[in-house]
Amino acid sequence: MNTVIVDYGMGNLRSIQHKLKRIGVEAVVSSSSWDVENADLLIFPGVGHFAKGMHNLKEYGLLDVLHWKVKEAKMPVLGICLGMQLFTRRSEEGDVDGLGWIDAETRRFCFAPGIGLKIPHVGWNLLNPRRLSPILEGVRSDQRFYFVHSYHVVCNSPDDVLTTTEYGYRFVSSVHRGNIFGVQFHPEKSHEEGMTVIRNFFDMFQARQGKS
Repeated sequence: MNTVIVDYGMGNLRSIQHKLKRIGVEAVVSSSSWDVENADLLIFPGVGHFAKGMHNLKEYGLLDVLHWKVKEAKMPVLGICLGMQLFTRRSEEGDVDGLGWIDAETRRFCFAPGIGLKIPHVGWNLLNPRRLSPILEGVRSDQRFYFVHSYHVVCNSPDDVLTTTEYGYRFVSSVHRGNIFGVQFHPEKSHEEGMTVIRNFFDMFQARQGKS
């Protein structure tokens, strides 16, 4: 299984690679279009600015091969934090277009005056499942996951929403459409709960390969 962690210059890559190794997955960190083209599975991590992330993907010459692998070849992909946000059509962070793999927008948290909540949302929080998915197998309702973000995804179709989380108001904390998965939280920083989510993602892919 050829797993590629897409390096588009936005950080947090080695942490993901280390966590994958813990569950027996050897992954390469790469910004090479050749590596992406020959991947069996993609991980899209990221901490940073949406517009800069999209700029880097264009500069590295990755957009065409990413669109082909994900939209045409239907390769499984998991986006984490900024990685998930880049799957949307557009973001308020830099007012630029995203990859458009999910019919959604990325918006900044906006709270009423006096609510007393800080931006970014930092810390541990719960997931409220909106529908069933193998990626959440074994995740209990009382388990908390680590978040750090100022922007969140707003889906136009409720069918794409996998979980929501409360911070001032309800926001989308994970998405799923076909071969595309995204989580706003950081599974690599969420201890065993996060490892369960990552392991589930790979188990789904391995099960698919076993049937082919």
